[in-house]
Amino acid sequence: MKKVAVLGATGAVGREMIRILEERAFPLSELKLLASAGSVGKTIPFRGEEIPVEEAGPEAFAGCDIVLGAAQNPVAKRFAPDIVKAGAVFVDNSSAFRLDANVPLIVPEINPEDVKWHEGILSNPNCSTIITAVGVNAIHRLSPIKSMVVSTYQAASGAGQGGLIELEEQMKALAENKPFAPHAFRYQLACNLIPEIGSPAFEDYTTEEMKMQNEGRKILHAPELTVTCTCVRVPVMRSHSISATIRLERPVTVEEARAAVASAPGCRLVDDLAQHQYPMPLDTSDQDLVFVGRIRKDLTCENGLTLFICGDQIRKGAATNTVQIAELL
Repeated sequence: MKKVAVLGATGAVGREMIRILEERAFPLSELKLLASAGSVGKTIPFRGEEIPVEEAGPEAFAGCDIVLGAAQNPVAKRFAPDIVKAGAVFVDNSSAFRLDANVPLIVPEINPEDVKWHEGILSNPNCSTIITAVGVNAIHRLSPIKSMVVSTYQAASGAGQGGLIELEEQMKALAENKPFAPHAFRYQLACNLIPEIGSPAFEDYTTEEMKMQNEGRKILHAPELTVTCTCVRVPVMRSHSISATIRLERPVTVEEARAAVASAPGCRLVDDLAQHQYPMPLDTSDQDLVFVGRIRKDLTCENGLTLFICGDQIRKGAATNTVQIAELL
């Protein structure tokens, strides 16, 4: 039985981690909830009790075995040395350590063996990268993926609790013909699409778009993988969607791909166009399976397939994957 702490416990992902620890009956003896000073005094329910939130500080990790990180990069970087010094393993959901050569980047359905070489820190990948990688991994095992062309359709939940609140308020204001100003997003999201997530990074690709290639290489053990990606914020409350065209080393038939996805851990095949069955964000919200469908031949490449993938960004894209990594430990 482990003593587990959640760093950033009061945010959307932190609260979901706590819920999932209870839901999956994680074997812990004590749960410690850590956040900023402004959250001290709040309580969060867990296993029939109200657990008080404590202030995160260098001494807060004493006696902990595992610390689940649900805080932003600066907080993760600030406390990582304290966590490791305390003898705990830091399973971090931020992007602070994802591309560090000494830190495993884990999706348990894909590369669980990488947990073995951690040095006190384990990293949880980007949400869209997790969902995409789970969706394509079974096909990647049939024939290695050489390149991907990806478009992500990312829900308001990707911007945290503030994004969810803002989209809800904007939709209400539009319905009541009331004015509003965007805050969580650069532009109005309701009834709109915003083709920019992250900051400029490389050749006019954003940081969010480059994660699909850079993190994908590490997770899939495919160092030569190339990805061109466009990330779009869409007026959906929860669950990200991804359109992916994958180019393989050898041809894989649609039938082979469907069979592989249907038997892949963490996946559900939803693919019957004649019956209007395909992945949608509403169907994948508040659960952990990645839905895969619309599998068809790429008409521009002999060795290509095109597919559509949906998964819950808060759960499998963040909180659940982090808890699954802790379960591997």
